Amino acid sequence: MVKLIAIDLDGTLLNEESQISKGNLEAIKHAQANGIEVVIATGRAQFDVQTIFNKTGLNTWIIGTNGATIHQPNGELFHSVLINRQDAIHILNWLEEEEYYYEIFTNHAIFTPQNGRELITIEMDRAISANPDVSTEQLIKAAEKQYSQSGFSFISSYKEIIDTDIDVYNILAFSFDKDKLQKGKEKFKGMKDVTMVTSAMHNFELEHKNASKGIALEILAKKLKINIADTAAVGDSFNDLSMLRIAGRSAAMGNAPEEIKNVCQEVTLSNTDDGVAHFIHSLLRSPLSSLS
Repeated sequence: MVKLIAIDLDGTLLNEESQISKGNLEAIKHAQANGIEVVIATGRAQFDVQTIFNKTGLNTWIIGTNGATIHQPNGELFHSVLINRQDAIHILNWLEEEEYYYEIFTNHAIFTPQNGRELITIEMDRAISANPDVSTEQLIKAAEKQYSQSGFSFISSYKEIIDTDIDVYNILAFSFDKDKLQKGKEKFKGMKDVTMVTSAMHNFELEHKNASKGIALEILAKKLKINIADTAAVGDSFNDLSMLRIAGRSAAMGNAPEEIKNVCQEVTLSNTDDGVAHFIHSLLRSPLSSLS
């Protein structure tokens, strides 16, 4: 009996224009009307999700920053896991020295270097020069998607904020240089208290080892007195794996990589074909659900 469904945002609930389609919106409201708790589980910050929700009428729990935060439907913080201060300094110092574009997800804003977008533009030009077959349009789209978040605050260096009382939940690094990206992944993969996930082709994200969408889903299910077997999850990327593996019902989006599809019990339609709505309707029709 599915009582809670966790839904990823980018590549899942959101279409290619980063919008929630009418079909997906209606399906979510239909699920809520039938007693299913709907939870958004995303790498985005909670305040960014709220901006996306504007004018939709949606009101849900939000698992944000890849599970480092859980916010109640009224916007209050229920749970958070911070990156250790010394780990954050170590990560950010290296990223600055190596001239990465980075984003620091905090309780106040998404802090990013003032020269960050210039760095990405330079990398984009180099990638296009080195490989004329690369899709310029796709690179521009990837950069624009990164910039489209709400809540940015520009800084000259992480040192401006690291000794303040700001809570650091997550650090994202972004690069169009494959070797540079791989170097970063190798650099941080052995950190004792830090976990790494990727949510798109050109990034990696770092947070405390006790922060993940799966762990957050467990915590929230317990809070709502819902058995984890009575939960469902749908997603498209590697930062969704922890919740897809733990949920009672799991669905990969049609646009997900094969590795994600292989972990899930089923594959729904793509994010451009209302795959979330298709999955929700299948849950409501399922004999496993008392709501059928």
